[in-house]
Amino acid sequence: MKKSSRCLILFLLLAKVNLYSQKAADKDHYSLQVRNEVGDLNNDQHDDKVIVEMDVKDDTRPLRLQIFLSQPNSKKLQLVVSTTKLIESQYPADKKGEYNGNTIPDFIIEDGHLKMLTDINDRKSSYEFRYKQNNFELIKISRVSWDGKNTTAEAEIDLLAKTKIEFEQELGSDKILNKRKKGIKIEALPKIQDLSFSDLEQY
Repeated sequence: MKKSSRCLILFLLLAKVNLYSQKAADKDHYSLQVRNEVGDLNNDQHDDKVIVEMDVKDDTRPLRLQIFLSQPNSKKLQLVVSTTKLIESQYPADKKGEYNGNTIPDFIIEDGHLKMLTDINDRKSSYEFRYKQNNFELIKISRVSWDGKNTTAEAEIDLLAKTKIEFEQELGSDKILNKRKKGIKIEALPKIQDLSFSDLEQY
């Protein structure tokens, strides 16, 4: 074997080892678990798990969402989703190290669906995902914001029906005011691993 070929092979092997080590090191930095939810997401009568972890070594304090599903004929859980885009870092680089002012989202499993609850800039939102064909698809969004006085502005977005309903309510009243309904254009249901926190705010 020529010397140049041996050098090339050695370089490639070292590069692969370095890449693996870097990935392992990055993974280990997400060492602080801040959310943990257990429930059945794939309708197999076994518990699945949703966790959110923070990278405490990164000054921006990024957050990673991971979803583990139970496997047929096995008690082990398999990682099916891992994303660092869905939740904004606590100290985003674009805010020059300032705290973003928002709480870390809560996650709940209800009726086989995964819900993410956020409170961003005093607007509370619920994002509902369903598990279908090995993906978690966004199907519903509900939002409510308070004007600081006596009225809340609310929205219900149904991505399956392709509709958006907006209305107002006075505090302490069930009466719906100024109800508006319109269609929304959507070609395919967004998948949780493809969404960023800024994408969610666009709806």
